[in-house]
Amino acid sequence: MRNVKKIAVAMVLFVVATGFVNAQSKVAHINVQQLLSEMPEMKAAQAELKKLQETYRADIENSYKELQNKYTQYSNEAASLSDEENQKRAVELQGFDKSIKEAEQQAMQEMQKKQAELFAPISEKAKAAIEKVAAAQGYDYVIDASPGLSLIVAKGKDLLPEVKQELGF
Repeated sequence: MRNVKKIAVAMVLFVVATGFVNAQSKVAHINVQQLLSEMPEMKAAQAELKKLQETYRADIENSYKELQNKYTQYSNEAASLSDEENQKRAVELQGFDKSIKEAEQQAMQEMQKKQAELFAPISEKAKAAIEKVAAAQGYDYVIDASPGLSLIVAKGKDLLPEVKQELGF
């Protein structure tokens, strides 16, 4: 009788241990920032953003040069003009400066909008590839191992090489 109880207890422990092993989830990690930075589409998007940024920068620098030229001109002519005319010119310069600053803010907003527009499909493509590789290899969870995130130890499977292969680079 005792042997039967011992065998029954051993079998229950075996079943519980087997269930515990099967219940454990498979976890992998990937450095998403590295993946995105190495994607050809991301490099093209960044080049497009840089070109747009340079265009905005050139326009704003030209506006500031124009403002500086007007300021110099008005300063040189100030002695020969009335106080009323000088005040009008000062208000004009302030308005011009304000419009340049507004243009800078508008350019920054346009850059952020364009960045989101360009990066969203690239991020979605990367996410789909990560999900496909993880599913094919039986992983339940994939943790982002990008620097600055909360992943401290990454001893599990790194999916970066397989995801890059899935994306064709």
